[in-house]
Amino acid sequence: MRLFVGLGNPGAKYASNRHNIGFLAVDEIARRHGFAPWRRRFQGETSEGVVDREKVVLLKPTTYMNESGRAVQEAANFFKLAPSDITVFQDELELPPAKVRVKIGGGIAGHNGLRSISAHIGNEYRRVRLGIGHPGVKELVHSHVLSDFAKSDRAWVEALCQAVADNAGLLATGHDASFANKVHLTMQAKGFFDKGEDGGEKPS
Repeated sequence: MRLFVGLGNPGAKYASNRHNIGFLAVDEIARRHGFAPWRRRFQGETSEGVVDREKVVLLKPTTYMNESGRAVQEAANFFKLAPSDITVFQDELELPPAKVRVKIGGGIAGHNGLRSISAHIGNEYRRVRLGIGHPGVKELVHSHVLSDFAKSDRAWVEALCQAVADNAGLLATGHDASFANKVHLTMQAKGFFDKGEDGGEKPS
């Protein structure tokens, strides 16, 4: 069994915030793979289903971002899951918009949701880092993450969540590098990256 945790803040006020891209990603996984209706438990909302023959529980903590770890720990204890069975979908300031990276463990880079989760279950869980871009200066970070995506962002946000959902089976079966590569190639094929002069891709 796998626990996929989307990070975000509950309520309509925050639904379209950059900080809530984790919620958007697991919502799309639930839709794409025909998961059961969402229900309230573990200080959050959960939905269960199967992806590539792996049972997956989706969790959206409703504790607000800073206390996400309480919900994750409660679900992990109930299902007797190790940190290695848990994947967290998070917004990532240090990645350009629409970029994705997957890593296990490591630092939290000031992310309050990760800080809470690490405090409750340790650090060795998988993070799917969904790039939202950096506003440029530290003072603007708080308002950046708690602001809605711009209208011009909606196309790549939707495409990214769909690509994540389409390839979620690779995460469920532990093929992290293949997942990240397939999502990147999908986004590139849809025209969201241009080749930079240095050979790297840049958001278009």
